Order: sequence, then C-alpha cells, then structure tokens
Amino acid sequence: MIRLAIVGDIGSGKSYIAKQFGFPVFNADFEVANLYKKNRKCYEKLKKILPKYIKSFPVKKNKLLEAIEANETNIKKITRIIHPEVRSKMNIFIRKNKNRKIIVLDVPLLMEKKINRKNDILIFVDAKKKEINQRLKKRVNFKWKIHEKFKKLQLPLEIKRRKSNFVIKNNFKNSFIKKDVKMILNNILLNA
Repeated sequence: MIRLAIVGDIGSGKSYIAKQFGFPVFNADFEVANLYKKNRKCYEKLKKILPKYIKSFPVKKNKLLEAIEANETNIKKITRIIHPEVRSKMNIFIRKNKNRKIIVLDVPLLMEKKINRKNDILIFVDAKKKEINQRLKKRVNFKWKIHEKFKKLQLPLEIKRRKSNFVIKNNFKNSFIKKDVKMILNNILLNA
C-alpha cells in the first residue's frame, strides 16, 4: 500500500486536493468534528478539563474556540484528548483499506505528531498567502487570534516543503490541480 500524505498551511486546500487523487482519504478534520458530535467519552473528558466551556453534548466548536481564546494552554489539553482518538480512527481506516493500492492521509499535524512513516509520500500544497487569507475569512467562526495559536502548533512551512516529495501549487483553479495530481500519480505508479 502506498500512503500519500497531504501537508501544507491551514486553508491551503489540502482536503480538496486529497480528494482529487481518487483514492480513499482519511480526513482528520472530519473525524475531529465527528468526535465532537458523536463521542460521549470525548465529551466527558473535555467537560472535566474545561467545565466552564463544555456543558452540553454534542460539544459545540465555538465553546472550544472560546476556551482556546481565553487560555492558550487549553489547546494542548484539547489535543491530548482528541489526538489519540483521531490516531485510532486513522489506524482503523488504514486496516480497512489495507488491500488498496493507494490511500491518502489528510492529517493537519501529521509531521508534528510524527504520524507519518519514512516511506510515506509527502505532497506539499503551496498556495499564496493572500488567497489563503481570503478563504479563511469566509470560514464560519473564524478568528485570527485562534488561527495564530493553531499556527504555533505547526512546523514552519519551509520545513514541510523541504521534506515533501512533491509540491502542488494550488491557485484554486481546478484544471491546474487535476493536471498536477495526474502527473504525481503517474510518477508514483511508475516508480512503485
């Protein structure tokens, strides 16, 4: 099984590009949202460490954002609860797709949490800061202050870029992306 891992900046279009490969995708952000909506065990743990903010199930994302905005250490408390659950979901996804030729991992903190393996093929999504910022502003509940706190959790983009096997320039135009994805897949399958 070939593992493609999509890395890049927040808002660079990683999830969109991950889908373009046409293979099963593990989307960590989707799994996190599901944990907040459906996992009572996570809710109980979050309620215990953040009783001032987490009072009802399902967990409301805006309450978590309030907690992070109020105290930077809260982001670490939240990730200590959520990340093991996401890693477990990812391992289930990998086992379920073990007979697939390729799988795609869309995990924002893949390198930071050392989830990637040595033979993973890293694909860096490169997008212009101006375009990323315009997209981020359109997100519901988006706050720059919280965005900056999440950025602190991430490796510098230059390190991610340097460690990547491929770079896709995302100009948010579909035809260019499809061409790059096809070229990368041809290259990977040729050398597999």
